[in-house]
Amino acid sequence: MRNRIVAAAAGIVAALVGAAGTAHAGKDLDAVRARGALNCGVGIGTAGFMLADSQGKWKGLSVDVCRAVAATIFGDSEKVRYVPLTSQQRFTAVQSSEVDIVMGNATYTLTRDTALGLDFTGIYYYDGQGFLVPKKLGVKSAKELNGATVCVAPGTTTELNLADYFRANKMTFKPVVIEKVDEIRSAFFSGRCDVYTTDASSLAATRAANVPPPQTIDDYVILPEIISKEPLGPVVRHGDNQFADIVRWAFYAMVEAEEHGITSKNVDEMLKSDNPSIKRILGVTPGMGKALGVDEKWVYNIVKQVGNYGESFDRNVGMGSPLKIARGQNALWTQGGLQYSPPIR
Repeated sequence: MRNRIVAAAAGIVAALVGAAGTAHAGKDLDAVRARGALNCGVGIGTAGFMLADSQGKWKGLSVDVCRAVAATIFGDSEKVRYVPLTSQQRFTAVQSSEVDIVMGNATYTLTRDTALGLDFTGIYYYDGQGFLVPKKLGVKSAKELNGATVCVAPGTTTELNLADYFRANKMTFKPVVIEKVDEIRSAFFSGRCDVYTTDASSLAATRAANVPPPQTIDDYVILPEIISKEPLGPVVRHGDNQFADIVRWAFYAMVEAEEHGITSKNVDEMLKSDNPSIKRILGVTPGMGKALGVDEKWVYNIVKQVGNYGESFDRNVGMGSPLKIARGQNALWTQGGLQYSPPIR
């Protein structure tokens, strides 16, 4: 009887694996492969997240997610073309196939996920909206900003949150609406507005990297209030499920690798691990690549070339960077944060 049960269970497992089979590419993935590169839409420039260096090489936490997707598809994280987009251009660019994925600081919301023909594939950074002010303003709280002039980007959740916050607290403000981020920063630092509001991560980047001399970062303060939830995620067109799966799992692989202690420095040694989960993740035990429709070494390629999520975070925005942003909500779930990967199995 026991043998019949075991045989039946094995048959069910085999049937499930067979049903999953090899993923079939859709039109978006076919286009990426035919082109030989991933077109990644990024913001105009935010230190730590997406910024071109003096040699024109794009770097940052957001950029690393695009690199992970390229490593999954091509085995080469450098096969990416970066397209700078403003907040008003980004969704149109992915809708029109100008880019394959948007990795700008786009907040995952219900209407964006349902009404634009787009899909968010996860949350690579948990953020919230804050306020940056000159220290000389003498303000200690956002609730002291009644009547302030506020610099804000149009077509963003930031603009909506700003109005909601001031209305809820029975305060008034004068908006200075500017589309391009470098022009917003210039307006703020020149004193055209009292306050700059956007995601707290971008405020930290602005304060660390964009204060014009002779002013210094100590001349500016990020107020303590965080007035919204801003979960930032990769955005793809609706319709090609396999491409969306690849984008989703490329990021999850970075998180899962950190959970298992697999880093860019030890990944080769980890190939010898006896841990069944690690063997499956790194493709030593095959199957996960076939299920996703990519090479079995896809996670190995991501970790070797890009690093795990913790490595990318630390290098770009964390304690190993000028921004010095604490992991906070972006710590692993095992360390009190929200970053959690479904199992690669």
